[in-house]
Amino acid sequence: MYITTTPSWIAPYKFDYERIQDVPQHIFDEINAKLVKLTKGEPEVSIVIGAWNEEINILKNVASLSNLKSDYSIEIIVINNNSTDGTQTTLDKLNVVNHFQPIQGWGPARQMGLEKSKGKYIFLADADCIYPPCWVDEMMAELAKPGVSCVYGRYSFIPEKGYPRWKLFMLERLKDFISEIRHIKRPYLNAYGISMAYVKEYGLKIGHIMTMFRGDDGKMCFDLMKYGKIKQVKADKARAWTGPRTLQRDGSFSKALWSRVVIESKKMASFFTTHKPHDTKNVAGE
Repeated sequence: MYITTTPSWIAPYKFDYERIQDVPQHIFDEINAKLVKLTKGEPEVSIVIGAWNEEINILKNVASLSNLKSDYSIEIIVINNNSTDGTQTTLDKLNVVNHFQPIQGWGPARQMGLEKSKGKYIFLADADCIYPPCWVDEMMAELAKPGVSCVYGRYSFIPEKGYPRWKLFMLERLKDFISEIRHIKRPYLNAYGISMAYVKEYGLKIGHIMTMFRGDDGKMCFDLMKYGKIKQVKADKARAWTGPRTLQRDGSFSKALWSRVVIESKKMASFFTTHKPHDTKNVAGE
């Protein structure tokens, strides 16, 4: 695990551009040449990404996915979720399937991607994340097993000013420890769209929540438990990597860490009991 540094494969995706117009054409050409090789015949895996105002981040994201090394045929579907920046301009320059979803929210974007997909397996990825070359195959090693309906992976943070790598590593290890406890009775609490995959057949029967609701990924996972086991992919090499902007909302690293410790401590007792069956679409009834 990377305690003071990030993996060397992350470096090529730095892309210090402020606007998509500043990105040289050869960057797109190189990415597109790799994307063509991902789909070998009919797609078996569909990677669905919702994007809202991510004109540079989605470039980094797709650039990393273009370097996937997989035994599966892969398609990438990006849903422009009402972006007001240059996100659509970026998508128009990339060799990926893209659609516009006027209904705002993670669920509506992912639902459109699910419906437009061709693969047997749906992978959820976040637009502001980058992924290692082994990501799909490491996840598929569990998802393709008989009786499995959904898998989820782990993620790490790319350091920025005020958020050094060693502190982020400490937070990640705490997060991983809590996820182990959650997985015993409530694995869906660990299922985030940053690194999650499920069987399309089952996903179509369930559907994503069609409102602006944070946590639709976990609700999808909860409902998928009716169709098979939920597995977690623990391998560090399969981790998705993202910036610390979710932590930055709390201010300093100390505040971000403390708020998470308090929240998880209050919930800890519930992790050892099974959540009773309920209608996940009835958000108010949770």
